[in-house]
Amino acid sequence: MPAGFPDFRLGPVLATSFTGTLSERQGDAVERIPTPQRLVDWLTVSGLAVTSCTPAQLELARELREAIHAAATAAARRDPLPASAIPIINAHSMNGRAAAILAPDGTRQWRLSSPSSVEDALGVIAADAISIIAGERDGKLALCASPTCQAAFFDTSQSRTRKWCDMNTCGNRQKKARFNANHPKTRRSAE
Repeated sequence: MPAGFPDFRLGPVLATSFTGTLSERQGDAVERIPTPQRLVDWLTVSGLAVTSCTPAQLELARELREAIHAAATAAARRDPLPASAIPIINAHSMNGRAAAILAPDGTRQWRLSSPSSVEDALGVIAADAISIIAGERDGKLALCASPTCQAAFFDTSQSRTRKWCDMNTCGNRQKKARFNANHPKTRRSAE
């Protein structure tokens, strides 16, 4: 990935990984797709490779991202889904013309209608969001326990009690802060 941009925070669930392209929403927000090319990069590493993206397509992607985030957050809290998010998610799902194909290794891949169809890729993401928000998949939506993050994530752990959207970022940061608060002498000797 090009230098100068924050790393992507990828997870096993497409829709919630997509909402993670804007992280630390409750603190100093980090935009991980600030340019059309960065969206191309994210789609590529997410298995939805496109060849190009326009600024208008980037804005459509951000609109979808925020609608999914709002709906997933409401679902995790067991609140009513925001009326403004539903038509955005549905429109993107209906506009996409991607086809699921079976790869030789037995995995599902997506074939977009053209190499530059960002709309098809967004349709796949919207359909994934619908499946998790509607409760069709084994797991549950939850919110990150980090007060600066609070990202929606899809918990597929056996006990469904995961606290962090990502243990390597939010979880470690919170555990380190708790350790430092409980061991001030250790923190001073390390400085």
